[in-house]
Amino acid sequence: MPRNSLWPRTSPGSLDSASASLPDSDEPWGAGYWHALCNWLQRPRSPRTLALWLGLYLALACNWPLFWDLMHIGGGQRSEYLPNLLLMGLLVACGNVALLSLLAWSRWMKPLWVAVVLIAAVSQYYMATYGVVMDPNMLANATHTDMNEVLDLFNWRLLFHVLLVGALPALAIWHARFSPRPFVAQLWRNALLFVAAAVVAAGGALAMNRDFAPLMRNHTKLRYMTNPLAPIYSATTLGVRALFSHKRQLIPVSGGAALGASYAAQARPPLLVVVVGETARADHFGLNGYGRDTTRDLAARNVLSWRQVQSCGTSTLASVPCMFSPLDKAAFESANDDYENLTDVLQAAGLAVFWLDNQPGGCKGVCDRIPHASAFAGLDAVTRDALCPAGDECLDEVMLRGLDARIEALSPERRKRGVVLLLHQMGSHGPAYYLRSSRSSKRFMPECRVNVLSDCSRDELVNAFDNTIVYTDQFLGKTIDWLKARSDHYDTAMMYVGDHGESLGEFGLFLHGMPYTVAPEAQKHVPWVMWFSDAMRERDKLSLRCAQAGLDKPLSHDNLYHTVLGTMDVQSPSYKASLDALADCRGKA
Repeated sequence: MPRNSLWPRTSPGSLDSASASLPDSDEPWGAGYWHALCNWLQRPRSPRTLALWLGLYLALACNWPLFWDLMHIGGGQRSEYLPNLLLMGLLVACGNVALLSLLAWSRWMKPLWVAVVLIAAVSQYYMATYGVVMDPNMLANATHTDMNEVLDLFNWRLLFHVLLVGALPALAIWHARFSPRPFVAQLWRNALLFVAAAVVAAGGALAMNRDFAPLMRNHTKLRYMTNPLAPIYSATTLGVRALFSHKRQLIPVSGGAALGASYAAQARPPLLVVVVGETARADHFGLNGYGRDTTRDLAARNVLSWRQVQSCGTSTLASVPCMFSPLDKAAFESANDDYENLTDVLQAAGLAVFWLDNQPGGCKGVCDRIPHASAFAGLDAVTRDALCPAGDECLDEVMLRGLDARIEALSPERRKRGVVLLLHQMGSHGPAYYLRSSRSSKRFMPECRVNVLSDCSRDELVNAFDNTIVYTDQFLGKTIDWLKARSDHYDTAMMYVGDHGESLGEFGLFLHGMPYTVAPEAQKHVPWVMWFSDAMRERDKLSLRCAQAGLDKPLSHDNLYHTVLGTMDVQSPSYKASLDALADCRGKA
């Protein structure tokens, strides 16, 4: 079919000449108006004209989450939010026009213009549906998303929204005709449009600086809701970082690592299981005072549960490398190089260390230098049918299947000294919470069974999430039972630490990944649970009464590295007793 066969071919002319083809009695009603519109769209025009109109369209059609937040900040009072709303609309429109002026050249730029429209449509959908913002960290998380998570986030509403917002402007762009001009003429006209947009934006911001500056300081997430400026800026930032950042060196910290005095005459080697939780909220654990009994199995096993624990980040990508680092949160985030982590130190001390992943996103580099495996690779058909209802995604109990064989495959010399197993959960990862719990753990019904969380009632959403906590409770209970069954051969213990929390509709937010400084407490308050066998408590000379008395002590991911080293009696220059959550309770048994 010829390129423009859907569009009437007319010689360039005015809209008046096009209107001469309005319907006659032989044409269906409205056909002539459609022809007139098609002829008008195909009139040769300057690329800057299209940039101007498209910038205004994107500002009005693709920034409703931003405008909604501004109205909410204004408390619903028109006199409070209307000035900021109008100014923000002006700034976004000018920013869009300035951005598009950089692409206002010829018909060969059309694919980029269409891409901008599609980016704006997709970004608006996710901002409106899940309350996320398009900052660099959010896009970095997206680059680590696997196909299963992509499918969780993809649905017909997304497709409908993209078509509703993006189809008509994309079609108009694709069929637009541009008046040819020499390169120099194009260049100075584009530069003039860019400068004009910048001047108008600066003038508006200066005119309302007294009210606008405090707004942007107090609500920093607003700058990452400007669409499509924010997603394009964030993507560009990630690209520039990847291209121009210096090659990060691996700084060793495992030098001097050695086993402590408890290993000299041990009757049995220690076996510690560290469970890295996923998307668990501490305030939804019954152990921490939640109104629902979501942690029945853990309560029956006399565990320790710290109630005031803060995560290092609001996403797996940010938290997991940080929580295993010898650096605290501030030092980790500002470091220009990578450092060896807890797994390296444990291995350097001579222990058998193994990472098992039930998270498709992997260990985020933590397990790169130790033995590691994926829990859902090479499963037998019976196990897959029982524990992997979602195909390549399995319930966390799959990590306990065949775990003895995985230990036996480790170095015998290291196993004789001691074993540390790190199990990375799928946990409560959203938005498909209903897939993260087994039938036996669906204690709270009805539950939300769709991926568009705003379509569910608050009760259904909380039910689905709480069922995932119940399943995690059951999984941790089975992990403790698995450890108890091996008490003849090992002194056993378990630690469970969540990587980050989750928003369940509070303040209109869903999921996680908000910038840490503006993220709600629900995305940063995580659970930390410990269990010790009697033999392990004796080995560590750990006072259970002392530990129970400190369960309200504020902790963070900064404490994990040092607490594990202390528990396993691993001597290291990087160990800090002040950050060991149990240091004050050892030697008091």
